[in-house]
Amino acid sequence: MTQATGKGSAEGGVDLWIGGARVPPSTGQYFIDRNPENDQPFARIAEASAADIDRAVQAAQTAFDENRNRLAADREAWLSKAAGLFEKYRDDFVNILVDEVGSPFGKAHFEVQYAINCLRAAAGVARRVTGQTIPSDTPGRFSMSVREPLGVIASISPFNVPLLKNVKLSSTPLATGNTVVLLTSEEAPMVANRLADLYHEAGVPAGAFNVITGFGDKIGDALTTHPLVKVVMFTGSSRIGKHIAGLCGPLMRRVVLELGGKNPMVVLADADLDAAVEAAAFSQFFFQGQACMASSRIFVERSVEAEFCRRYQAKAESLGMGDLRDPNTWVGPIISERQRQRVRRHIEDAKAKGAKVLTGGDWIGNRCRPTILTGVTEAMTVCREETFGPVTSVYPIADFEEAVARANDTNFGLSAAIFTRDITKALQFTQRVRTGMVHINAPTIADEPHVPFGGIGDSGFGREGTDIDIDTFTEWKWITVQLPVS
Repeated sequence: MTQATGKGSAEGGVDLWIGGARVPPSTGQYFIDRNPENDQPFARIAEASAADIDRAVQAAQTAFDENRNRLAADREAWLSKAAGLFEKYRDDFVNILVDEVGSPFGKAHFEVQYAINCLRAAAGVARRVTGQTIPSDTPGRFSMSVREPLGVIASISPFNVPLLKNVKLSSTPLATGNTVVLLTSEEAPMVANRLADLYHEAGVPAGAFNVITGFGDKIGDALTTHPLVKVVMFTGSSRIGKHIAGLCGPLMRRVVLELGGKNPMVVLADADLDAAVEAAAFSQFFFQGQACMASSRIFVERSVEAEFCRRYQAKAESLGMGDLRDPNTWVGPIISERQRQRVRRHIEDAKAKGAKVLTGGDWIGNRCRPTILTGVTEAMTVCREETFGPVTSVYPIADFEEAVARANDTNFGLSAAIFTRDITKALQFTQRVRTGMVHINAPTIADEPHVPFGGIGDSGFGREGTDIDIDTFTEWKWITVQLPVS
């Protein structure tokens, strides 16, 4: 059995994880997973086919049939042990995140800690899958409702926070008695394979968690439309999310879509500018801007715009771009050449059409320097489209009313933030901004395992989070017992 230990190499190959064992792909083909820092081979990974998707789903269905009546205490034990194993293997996962996806040290540790917290939160869910007793209008009728697990959950995860999402999209399905087939990003397969090893060691039954590696454009539809799949969880681009929704709609299949964002941060004249600058830097340059919640539109009242930009520029230029294992490094490499070209195209288009580059815009190897644009207009691609890189635009606004209007002028609706000392305006903003999440005097980037995480419009459909997941991954059943009427 080939073990996915996180020690990637171009020799050998990491096989699929199906039914609790490593199995070679039916294609006999493998692809190279590359380190984005230098594009050198990191691992040789199995390339799955639609036939492998079917094998994984069938294994998950078998595991569901065998384990659906396991005690909540069993599921709680698997997930609690998994959390403890993450503590033990923390460095393994940090190293994979650094070398496979170019995560800076701090971001990698954040993901590992989030995974631990998520597993512990999910372990608590196992005992909260409860029903109700219901008053009945029929004499002698005892009426109750129960929740039942659904079956096979298809989880499709991204490259940018692969450990966070792999755990988030698997732990609560397992806690609620379901089984999982995970199709991981082709740019982060070793993270998922190492997670499979950890779940196996934690006692998760064979077939309850399966990992498929390959290319989503070739095999994704085979998973999302498989007759045995009951729910599709997808994190990725709005374009692919809409495609998945179109496939699942006619099948009457539940979907949860966590998609892109063009997130607004509003800075009013009375704001704490130092706090706003720190939040803007974190929100946009964390993991080199490869985040759906990044603050790519910053609206600043004119009276403080110049000072905000001066401080923001200084902050951006101070961010570390050294060794990824140095805690002071903020900005690492962009994941792939395709994505690098997208970032370059957005910057060059803005410059060609008259935008001013306040700072950045140039590259060190595969890393783009933190980039701040001003003078961005509707004619520029970066104005409307998600860049998914360390590029943001600062726009002057006249007042609070313009801030609300500009914040809502987008098809996206994931996260928003406002900086002000006026609590009335802050709370009005939370009510009027059309996003799934909004933060006062805090960054647009925020996530916790138990909160209802998600957006509206082109940013997605449904919510993730251990509490709301109980509704997503279980089905209500009404049961009555007719008793004699005395």
